Amino acid sequence: MKFEEFRARTYLTKEEILANCYNRLIEDAPADILRLPAPPMLMIDRVTLVERQGSKGRIIAEKDVRIDDWFFHCHFLGDPVQPGCLGVDAIWQLIGLYICMAGGTAPGRALGCKEVEFFGQIRPHNKLIRYELDIRRYTYMSEQGVAIAIGTGRVYVDNEHIYTIHDAKVGSFRGIAYPDYPLRSENSVGGVMERS
Repeated sequence: MKFEEFRARTYLTKEEILANCYNRLIEDAPADILRLPAPPMLMIDRVTLVERQGSKGRIIAEKDVRIDDWFFHCHFLGDPVQPGCLGVDAIWQLIGLYICMAGGTAPGRALGCKEVEFFGQIRPHNKLIRYELDIRRYTYMSEQGVAIAIGTGRVYVDNEHIYTIHDAKVGSFRGIAYPDYPLRSENSVGGVMERS
């Protein structure tokens, strides 16, 4: 599909989500377009709703729980539970996807969140995780090629609300991609992204 068609979409299938991870979804994609992480870090199977209204929006996505998900084999032996941080990462992934669908074209990075509340867990015999994210602010600074979105996400398992992530923030920034991995190059070493 073309970039403008992608931006107008209100849902994404599992195949389209995977194609985004591997930069095969958008025919005319900008060179460093923001992509979701590839499996096994990908925490989204499908997006069922995308709404945009000015600087605000909403995105809802789902992930099927599989008894053989990689984290159940190590977290913890004799007590398998999905790490709560993966639910937080799913919300960051969705904010990044929202930025891309709103027109941000550079690679994304999680920038933090305020309070995280866990009051439930995801176990191997659960069925469905649902993420609901309300974007309260999306900003695009065209001169710098920077986009930032902030939103509060809720995580549900089998229709029970189990986590809330307040004011999660993601930014997309030009010039940070590292496409020649594993070779050493300008962006091959991390640390503080911008020093004054």
